[in-house]
Amino acid sequence: MADVVLKDMVKAYGRHLAVRGIDLEIPDKSLVVFVGPSGCGKSTTLRMIAGLESISHGELRIGGKLANDMPSRDRGVAMVFQTYALYPHMTVRDNLSFSLKLARMPKPEIAERVAKAVTVLELEPYLDRKPSELSGGQRQRVAMGRAIVREPEVFLFDEPLSNLDAKLRNQMRVEIKRLQQKLGVTTIYVTHDQVEAMTLADKIVVMKDGEIAQAGTTLDVFENPRSKFVGGFIGSPQMSFFDGKLTQADGDWFFESEALRLPVNAKRYGDALKPGRAVWGGLRSEDIVPAGHGLQPTNHVAIEGVVTLAEMLGNENLLFGTFGSSQFVSRMQQPRLVQQDEQMSFHINVDRLHLFDKETELNLDLESQQKDQSEELDQ
Repeated sequence: MADVVLKDMVKAYGRHLAVRGIDLEIPDKSLVVFVGPSGCGKSTTLRMIAGLESISHGELRIGGKLANDMPSRDRGVAMVFQTYALYPHMTVRDNLSFSLKLARMPKPEIAERVAKAVTVLELEPYLDRKPSELSGGQRQRVAMGRAIVREPEVFLFDEPLSNLDAKLRNQMRVEIKRLQQKLGVTTIYVTHDQVEAMTLADKIVVMKDGEIAQAGTTLDVFENPRSKFVGGFIGSPQMSFFDGKLTQADGDWFFESEALRLPVNAKRYGDALKPGRAVWGGLRSEDIVPAGHGLQPTNHVAIEGVVTLAEMLGNENLLFGTFGSSQFVSRMQQPRLVQQDEQMSFHINVDRLHLFDKETELNLDLESQQKDQSEELDQ
């Protein structure tokens, strides 16, 4: 198996920079997911790793070897595409074995590799069928099998589940995760679906405008978003944002917006707190708790809000509403019917308030952490 290292990787199309100097280390046997909106550069990055796009600048190393100018077939990678890319006139058996035959591999070894992939993916009943006779999920399993038989050092997945319905996507997500853990192959997966990214990834890489906005474990990115963009993109439903400023009274700090006044943890933000500083306050849906529905936060502020829409999800409701003119989303446990324009009381978990600078949109946590690191270096 192999690790993958990207060092200052750039992809330019004329004057347009699709990828802007990415630095990233992908450990051996890990499953790393690139996620971001359309046009952020995630698929272009994957195609550079695969050798389907040239690298304009920087270095790509696979298993310690410089791969910039290495032919795709020699990189030890296998790619699974969004469109399955199966040969329609071939049976499943022939689709699985075709690349091995091209490589002039001995027949006994081809049979052994195909049998192994068929067992892992439970494709035995479909070996003599053609792609047109398979469901979308079955076709995707064949596409994965065609990658497995090559026994690559790195699997590359380019939005492989986007053509499937919701139920099949959930099933295939579990299948891909199980498969990667069983085979222990370094896997790089691209998707625009942040739920898919969070459920699959050992490490998640959030991209925006050709750059890495944040990379880390799913929990770290969810709990400690580096920017308003990351906070809004990761998590479903997305974080609610409130336009406000920082104020100080009797030595205590507060975030104030049109309808909210929430205490701020001075130790957490340190010198990043400045009176009058314009900031965005961010709260996730689970941290805006309808009174009497869900666990009341220990450190909370109660506020009245108006519910404009309720989404019934069975075990919970999502409540869309307003505090004054500011919109929010709340997660209601132990749901009940909620009327449109119903006024309700909400408990806001102030310990979970995120603050982002109004101009840079970066988390104020970063300033505090950078100052602490600078002081440690000075000592």
